[in-house]
Amino acid sequence: MRLDKYLKVSRLIKRRTIANEACDAGKIVINGIPAKASYNVKLDDIIEINLGARTTKVKVTSINEYANKETAADTYQVLED
Repeated sequence: MRLDKYLKVSRLIKRRTIANEACDAGKIVINGIPAKASYNVKLDDIIEINLGARTTKVKVTSINEYANKETAADTYQVLED
């Protein structure tokens, strides 16, 4: 699954366009490397999101094409907030 879509489906970022812009601005880092929106997310990837003064670090635990509000948080594990 593309990184921008994963961020939206997992509800880490509210909209896919915002996720895409954050990737273009270099605010999304995967496994220590700045990632593009087209990056293919894999299990156990470490995603670091730097938005404003907030930095969130999560580990990908599952990849679902669709997730509702209740299951969205099950797609990742928060490492740092």
